[in-house]
Amino acid sequence: MYAVLDKSVLVAGLRSNREASFHILRSIRARDIRIAVSVALVLEYESVILRPGLISHFTADELRKIVDGLCQLADHQQVFFAWRPFLPDPDDDLVLELAVAASAAYVITHNISDFRGSESMGVRAITPATTLDIIRP
Repeated sequence: MYAVLDKSVLVAGLRSNREASFHILRSIRARDIRIAVSVALVLEYESVILRPGLISHFTADELRKIVDGLCQLADHQQVFFAWRPFLPDPDDDLVLELAVAASAAYVITHNISDFRGSESMGVRAITPATTLDIIRP
């Protein structure tokens, strides 16, 4: 599976090891899921996970190392075009633009409704649970 990981899944996976989001992160590490990243998305990851108190059981340095690890596993994609605004939230637009530029079939997110219309761009928004159903039939 080739996808773009929305920040909502990264945060949820780092906050709890009991949910599907955690298993998504493990599947990325195991290379069962390949992800694409862009500079803009990596900066978004860092800005969200480094918010004070959001993920309190990791230090800021540990969180940066986690993002670095994701970057080492990911395909790095430059995005040369923008359709903004396409989705209601500009942060979601950057995720969709990355998925299209990288030819990723999926965006893995907890916020499916935020990506309504992404199918017209050839990208399907799916939840972490659905992702696990796809990669582990």
